[in-house]
Amino acid sequence: MPRTVKCAKLGRELPGLDEPPFDTPLGQKIYETVSAEAWRMWAEHSKMLLNEYRLQPWKPEAQQFLVEQMEQYFFGAGSQLPKEFVPPPK
Repeated sequence: MPRTVKCAKLGRELPGLDEPPFDTPLGQKIYETVSAEAWRMWAEHSKMLLNEYRLQPWKPEAQQFLVEQMEQYFFGAGSQLPKEFVPPPK
């Protein structure tokens, strides 16, 4: 039976991650309070951020930006979308 968490993003009990995504306090917090579903949603959102802002993920400033956006996405008002972002048609 999978481990469940009260998801900080989705607001309900859902299966959690199998392990912390990072070896940091933020990674532990995500492990304890973010569902696997919300983590998958973040992965897609972070790809959009990387593409729209043309971030180079190996650069420390891009990594810091993504960490800040991740904290907002899960525990704040939500990650901001770039002004020029147009969602793809469904």
